[in-house]
Amino acid sequence: METEKKPAIEMVKKGSKSQFKNFPMVPRVVYGVGCFDQLGDILLPKRKNSEAPIIYLVDEVFEHKALPGRLPVLFNDKVIFISADEEPKTEQVDTLVSYIKKEFEELPSGIVGIGGGTLLDMAKAVSIMLNNNGSAHNYQGWDLVGKPAIYHVGIPTISGTGAEVSRTTVLLGPSKKLGINSDYTTFDQVLLDPDLTIGVPKDQWFYTGMDCYIHCIESLNGSYLNAFSQSYGEKALDMCKEVFLGDLSPEESREKLMMASWHGGMSIAYSQVGVAHAMSYGLSYVLGTKHGIGNCLVFQHLQDYYPEGVKLFHEMKRQHKIELPKNICGALTDEEMDTMISVSLGMEPLWENALGRSWREKISRETLKELYLKI
Repeated sequence: METEKKPAIEMVKKGSKSQFKNFPMVPRVVYGVGCFDQLGDILLPKRKNSEAPIIYLVDEVFEHKALPGRLPVLFNDKVIFISADEEPKTEQVDTLVSYIKKEFEELPSGIVGIGGGTLLDMAKAVSIMLNNNGSAHNYQGWDLVGKPAIYHVGIPTISGTGAEVSRTTVLLGPSKKLGINSDYTTFDQVLLDPDLTIGVPKDQWFYTGMDCYIHCIESLNGSYLNAFSQSYGEKALDMCKEVFLGDLSPEESREKLMMASWHGGMSIAYSQVGVAHAMSYGLSYVLGTKHGIGNCLVFQHLQDYYPEGVKLFHEMKRQHKIELPKNICGALTDEEMDTMISVSLGMEPLWENALGRSWREKISRETLKELYLKI
C-alpha cells in the first residue's frame, strides 16, 4: 500500500531556525560472548556507598539456574525474580517502586534488568519512577517524565524486541497500553552477550525474532522513513533473513539475531512502527497477548499493507514449522472488540507512519474488526 512520504526527521520551528529532534542513544554498550562477566567491574564505580544497593530484576525462568550465581552481588544488593508470562503493568511497577523505597534507606545505586522485553521494560520503568512522583500510568505518553531516571542497565537474554536500545518502556495501564516515551528511558549501559540466549524455546525465539523483523518491515515501508532509519532497518532486515532463512550455525544465529535486534530498535528511533504493532497493542490490552506472538498473529493478515513482508513471513513460518493459534478473537463480546479497536486506533503515530497524514480516511473501525476476526 502506498503511503504519503514526509520528512521523518521532524523539525520544530523556533523563530527563523529549525530544531531537529535530539534522540538519546545508549551511551555505553559492551558486546561479545562472555561479556556478562564484566558486569561487576562496570557496576563498581556506579555504587554510591554500601547502603545504596544494586537492584537486579531478573526473569524468574533463571531462578534455579546458574545465572543468578554469576551476579556480582555485594553489600545489601537485592535480586528480585519477576515472571515474564504477562506484559508489564503500571501497577506492577508501582508495587516494585514502593517496595524498594520502603526496604532501603537510600535510593539504589542502580537497576539492572536481565531478561526479555518485559524485564527490560520493567527495569526502565522502575528506574524512572524511583525518581519521579505518582503512579507509572501518569507517565504513559510522550515526554511526560520530569526528572532523570536513576542509573539503569539492560541485559537481554532473548533477541528481537529492541527494548535494550529504545527510548520507551511499554506498559499496560488501567486504561491503555502505551509506553513511557522519554529521553530518560534509555539505558545508561547495555551488555550484549549472545550466550545468554542459549536455551530459549523455539516458539519464543521465533515470535521475538519476528518482532524485530516486523520492526524493519514497518519502518522501511512507513511515511516517516529517512536515511537514518533506513540504514539501520536494512541491516537488521538482512540479518533477520540470514537467521530465519539461511544456514547459520547456532553460534552465528545467536550473534546475528542479537545485532539484528539492536539495529531494528535503532531503525525506529527516528521513525516508527506501523499497522501490526498498533493492532497488537489492542490484542495485548484486551486479551493479554504477549507482544511478539501478537505481532505475528496480526502481521500474517496484513498482505494489503506489507505484501512482500507478509509473503516472506509465511516462508519463515513454514521453514521453522511454526503454527500460530487460531480464532482467538472469535469469542470477543462487542464491548471487548470495541475496546480493542479503540486501543489500536489510539496509537496515532503508528498509523500516521503506516498510512500517511490522512490515515483516518484510509482505516475504519469496520476494517479493523474484519482483520481482528481473522485472527
